[in-house]
Amino acid sequence: MTNLHWRHPLKFADTACVAFLTSLLHGLILPTAATSGDTLSLRERTPWTTSHIHGTPEPPDPYILEDAFHGIRFDSPLAIAAIPDSSDFLIAEQFGRVFLLTTHPQPKKRLILDTGRPLLGIVVHPDFQANGTIFLTSVAKADAPDGSWLSRLTIRRNSEWTDSDHVLASEEKILEWPAGGHNGGCLRFGPDGYLYMSTGDGSAWHDWNKTGQRIDDLLASIIRIDVNNSSEDSPYAIPDDNPFVDLPGAQPEVWSYGHRNVWKFSFDANGILWAGDVGQDLWELLLHVEKGGNYGWSVTEGSHSFNPERESGPTPILKPLVEHPHSDFRSITGGYVWTSPSVPDLVGHYIYGDYDTGRIWSLKYSDGRIQQQRQLVNTQFRVVAFAETCDGEVLVLDHISGTLQQLVTAPPAKDHPEFPRLLSQTGLFSSMTDHRPAPGVLPYSVNSPLWSDGAVKDRFLAVPGTEEIEFDGTTYPTAPPGWRFPDGTVLVKTFSVEMETGNTDSLRRLETRLLHHKRMPGNAAKYGAQVWYGYTYFWNDQQTDAELLDASGLDLELMIRDLSAPDGLRRQTWHFPSRTECALCHTMPAKYVLGINTAQMNRVHTYDNGESVNQIQMLQELGMFTADFPEPLAQLPRLADPVDASESLDRRARSYLHANCSHCHRLWGGGLSDMNLPYDVPLELTGTLNISPKRGSFELPDAALIVPGQADRSVLLHRMTRLGLGRMPHIASSQIDQAGVKLIRDWINGISGE
Repeated sequence: MTNLHWRHPLKFADTACVAFLTSLLHGLILPTAATSGDTLSLRERTPWTTSHIHGTPEPPDPYILEDAFHGIRFDSPLAIAAIPDSSDFLIAEQFGRVFLLTTHPQPKKRLILDTGRPLLGIVVHPDFQANGTIFLTSVAKADAPDGSWLSRLTIRRNSEWTDSDHVLASEEKILEWPAGGHNGGCLRFGPDGYLYMSTGDGSAWHDWNKTGQRIDDLLASIIRIDVNNSSEDSPYAIPDDNPFVDLPGAQPEVWSYGHRNVWKFSFDANGILWAGDVGQDLWELLLHVEKGGNYGWSVTEGSHSFNPERESGPTPILKPLVEHPHSDFRSITGGYVWTSPSVPDLVGHYIYGDYDTGRIWSLKYSDGRIQQQRQLVNTQFRVVAFAETCDGEVLVLDHISGTLQQLVTAPPAKDHPEFPRLLSQTGLFSSMTDHRPAPGVLPYSVNSPLWSDGAVKDRFLAVPGTEEIEFDGTTYPTAPPGWRFPDGTVLVKTFSVEMETGNTDSLRRLETRLLHHKRMPGNAAKYGAQVWYGYTYFWNDQQTDAELLDASGLDLELMIRDLSAPDGLRRQTWHFPSRTECALCHTMPAKYVLGINTAQMNRVHTYDNGESVNQIQMLQELGMFTADFPEPLAQLPRLADPVDASESLDRRARSYLHANCSHCHRLWGGGLSDMNLPYDVPLELTGTLNISPKRGSFELPDAALIVPGQADRSVLLHRMTRLGLGRMPHIASSQIDQAGVKLIRDWINGISGE
């Protein structure tokens, strides 16, 4: 791979001095010459101490969270319910206990009951002060067709709560539904006095039972029942105006359907039902739920096609109010509309958040459209629920710390180092013109590079100071441990394009992308929470520096001299990704970092001092790992170079698919099919061989994802040959990889159909 500054090597008479100086610049000190085989000379590490990458370039959040009731903690709380006509709450813990939280004159919690089974939701009857009735949802029997329960409970209480008030007078199971990966369980009373409850699709992934569009069961729905009355065969009644009461075969309880897993919903003062619906692959949804509404799952994920060939329900699919990409949200938690005058700026704003990222947002909705939407605060909390106080404020319940948090206007921002707007200000390079990294910043290469429209890439790893890389669990049984990077690590990749096809001297640096690692503080760090922030720097025409692009990215049209093109010029659009697009490929299931892992790094790299050595061995000798690999390098997994003819066709093709496709097309990776393409998954388990395509066959005859021996009937290959709609990869590429197409074509044609 061409490195731009290699075209202008330093010239000294003393070649040993050159080797020492060059290695010093790259953080490598070689006291003695390397020996042959796996045994190499000891090396010393030069710490990277010049980083100026701190914080983010975005403005500070306008709010912070503070503990609302100091000293009050719960054990893995999941749900909270306000007690009508009071300032008190009931909190349901995940493992079965329910507590009363009294807030005045001093906050205090008291155990009210212990069900002994996992809880999902809780709500207090509007007439609780008179009847002492609450409702709970719980999982009584895991993975059972009658495992999820809705129960009515009556609490014996006196005029004032005391420690003896945990006596349970009665419990009545009034409804059951299947328990599976998604159980829903949120409970709310509507302004009409009826009880509303959410149910999930009963599947941990993909709606295997295809229940999302069915209304002949209670799954994937919000139901509406009358718990103040009963019928001949049920402890509750069905409201006459429920949308499907007269539809043969329908469950009359269903109010809306096509929900994957509504995790918390609420009603506002206008009677609008707001719901947060947890997505699967790419999108988290915020809904305005209507009577009889169909919200698409699993034909769609929000407004995006998911399984278009599945049969739709009896009513049209409706669009979500808001869709958050998984770069912003990963497990949405519905909230409430703020009505308290205590923070005038929030009045009338719907407050909601995300369990995985800890982000809390607001939006103002009026006159049939969203007037304002913004992030309020980015936290380390696991936002499992929101609560509405009697004054109309919205509190945040954290699953990990077990605390209730309140939104407070952020204090004036303290002076802090400005995020570098120029690449030269980052501390990553000692020479911009020569593209020479700073001391301690290490160049690296990968076995199977991602196709990037023919770009040449220079890659660097910057680990701060003397910090070390850890190992964590495996993705598949045959895979080695993943790599976990210390706080402040920066991964660097510069993209260069030939402005004249075939002429390496015409290479022009277009962009340098950074991935900046920030491990979340506080309790979240205990559970491995981490964040990678992606930034793009756009190189100037003089190739002397690069400027930070804004969050939305950029498209640039290049004019490439190409004798094979009409008039000798080829137009090529280069897409600079937005900051949210970075997370579409750098996903949690793919362990975020795609190029720096065992299978990609297990290769010989030629450093600028002329020495060729295995990169993992080099990193070990530099003390970059907390522990050495347990196996010899020769036994560690290694991807093949797709253009290396000495490798087998199968290894080359599987390595190509791993590098270009598997970050999405893997379990929980976001790809809109069931393909599972990591290199170590046996071919027969990849979900490709003779599998009918779920998102169109493109009029190929008797198409399948892969038809063994028949590439022209294989949709996987066809998508690689397309531009525009249906192209794969669907982002970050507008040019067909002709060599890659030939490789996959030859491979498919060589697969035995037996």
